[in-house]
Amino acid sequence: MVTATVTTTLDKPVALITGAGRRVGRAVAVELARAGHDIVIHYNHSADDAERTAEMVSDHGRRAWLVGGGLQNPQTPARIVAEAFEQAGRIDVLINNASVFGKMPLEEFDAKKWHDTMQINLAAPIQLCQQVAPAMRAQGGGCIVNFCDARSHRPSKHYLAYGPSKAGLDYATRALARALAPEIRVNGVAPGIAVFPEDYSRELRAKLVSEVPLRREGTPEAMAGAVRFLVEADYITGQIINVDGGWSVG
Repeated sequence: MVTATVTTTLDKPVALITGAGRRVGRAVAVELARAGHDIVIHYNHSADDAERTAEMVSDHGRRAWLVGGGLQNPQTPARIVAEAFEQAGRIDVLINNASVFGKMPLEEFDAKKWHDTMQINLAAPIQLCQQVAPAMRAQGGGCIVNFCDARSHRPSKHYLAYGPSKAGLDYATRALARALAPEIRVNGVAPGIAVFPEDYSRELRAKLVSEVPLRREGTPEAMAGAVRFLVEADYITGQIINVDGGWSVG
């Protein structure tokens, strides 16, 4: 479904962004639209938010389309890529932003939650890469940016599903950079604090910010700026940039 259309040439680059209805995904969509990309906005439950993102993309003179679906279903990646090509005609940039985040200490281990976390955070990005790669190569190149996590190398006993899924995505990002070169570049952005979960208390937020050398939380716009840099930096591949205010070295 085309949700926002403006007059434009057909040879502009197209970016498919997962989880682009709100928060960081929306900021990435707007930043890449500002850089001249048309945007395919993937969403799961946040259709109204995705429509708003499309309007914001249109405000920058770019085209926008919506594709919906839950990435916990292994069939969804192939479908949303097919719908993206059907509507936009091409995909030059893939941003794997969508993910789930939640605690799972050992005493609360749940096999289904583990499976869904691994599917959404790790398997789906790999499947999406697999689906877009042939067309990107046929077009003469492409760029993929995965959203990793600056905390993935500091294991926590409370995140026995989320942590391994993001550590796996670190590995996959570098492995895919080798597998898809020389035509396609693959990099990662690893946020620290990008946007606090809504249920975090003021005290917890203050504690977490106190551990960041820059003594402030990040913003969706900071993450989007790093994504744009990687999209435009055509001699960088296989790298994961921590955008965490120095937390990973503090």
